Amino acid sequence: MSTAAWSPVSLAVVSAGAGYPRPTRRLADWVAEAVCRSLAAGGARAEVEVLELHRLAPDLAQHFAQRRASRDLREAIAAVVAADGLVVATPVLAASPSEVFDSFFAVLGDGVLSGMPVLLALSSGSRRQPPDLTQVTRRRLTGLHADPVPTVVVAGPADWQATTQSDEGRLHTCIDQAAAELAAAMRSHRQ
Repeated sequence: MSTAAWSPVSLAVVSAGAGYPRPTRRLADWVAEAVCRSLAAGGARAEVEVLELHRLAPDLAQHFAQRRASRDLREAIAAVVAADGLVVATPVLAASPSEVFDSFFAVLGDGVLSGMPVLLALSSGSRRQPPDLTQVTRRRLTGLHADPVPTVVVAGPADWQATTQSDEGRLHTCIDQAAAELAAAMRSHRQ
């Protein structure tokens, strides 16, 4: 199957940070742009939908208290479930993903993302990749039967204040690698 036969593809971008222009949203945007470039190089056009989970925090709280999903929450879930690929960006807070990240993916339920290609991006308070947190976050996604790509993008404080081309290049090289993996996984998943 040629890539033109499955264009356009749908990419859902879930940002679990505090909103734009915060680091997590900026990271989500950079990753989404790289995925779109990688898909375009293969002849596919991506339709991107960005979901900022902080806007859904009251809806998520209402869902857990009353077991009732608001229209906005239902639409966000539908956008994620219907996507051909998913970018998930979350800040690392006290060695765990954000609370709104946990709440949103708990609402989705087991198996709803079966086989969904996912790129995980972490906005960390440290330049070092927290291996335990990466595994915990990946397990939460695989618990929904999603299929995370091998490369996890981790951006730390130095990445937001890159003073040299090598500092900036390190993060963008990682983003490009992960984006290429997600684009390839989306093509395979669609076939």
